[in-house]
Amino acid sequence: SSLFFASCSADGGTIRQPVDKQAPAADSLPPHMVPAGKTVEDRFPAPEGFVRLPAGPTSFAAFLRRLPLYPEGRDVHLFDGRLKNWQDVHCAVLDLDVGKRDLQQCADAVIRLRAEYLYAQRRYADIHFNFTNGFRAEYARWRRGDRIRVNGNRTSWIPGNAPSESYSAFRQYLDQVFMYAGTASLAREMARATPEKLQPGDVWIRGGHPGHAVIVLDVVENSETGERRFLLAQSYMPAQDIHVLRNPTGASPWYTVPGADEALQTPEWVFDHDELRRFD
Repeated sequence: SSLFFASCSADGGTIRQPVDKQAPAADSLPPHMVPAGKTVEDRFPAPEGFVRLPAGPTSFAAFLRRLPLYPEGRDVHLFDGRLKNWQDVHCAVLDLDVGKRDLQQCADAVIRLRAEYLYAQRRYADIHFNFTNGFRAEYARWRRGDRIRVNGNRTSWIPGNAPSESYSAFRQYLDQVFMYAGTASLAREMARATPEKLQPGDVWIRGGHPGHAVIVLDVVENSETGERRFLLAQSYMPAQDIHVLRNPTGASPWYTVPGADEALQTPEWVFDHDELRRFD
């Protein structure tokens, strides 16, 4: 199968999908935010009547909740320092580098967060992602010093230099994954998940060219009704800061789970109910 550079948008432009309501003005804070909060958990307390799902200290959920945020009011910047065209779609920005190239787009942001979590846990053998042609890019092999050669539609491992255990080598590995993986490949390698039982780290994703992906940063639950609500984050095209999304259908940044016949409306994309996926 063909191998090509993956992106959110096939034509290199930003796709602004229609939603029922416009996002709130960029200078109006959603309710129940704590502007001084420095992490996802501190900036976004659970709504009244809800509590966060239990999460072990080494879980992906705990990792996502502890992600650092820029101070309140931060704009979303592109990889080259320019401002994103739309500054009315976010309510917080993750304090995480974008890189210097137009690589860390929508699916890549999901890959980045998952890989950073596994790297922090030293679960190096679990860090692997598929290219669009099905090639399995394993970080453990990259860490041993091997490198990936792409020649047209052919992809293969080749001997490299000495083992590369540094963080900078890990980021170089991710940049190569970002170049050749995308929504289509990521959607294929993730398992289906049930929205009514969603968890932090789940991903709404539409694989394609164009396609898009947003990650569930956190989930809260009402102990009496069992209702779950969630926060979403995304990157987009061009590569840009990963940002926490506003909810275009309400003032609160906490989304409600769409019904079986409903779509999930985000500021820049609309997903079907059944497009939720989960890492194994």
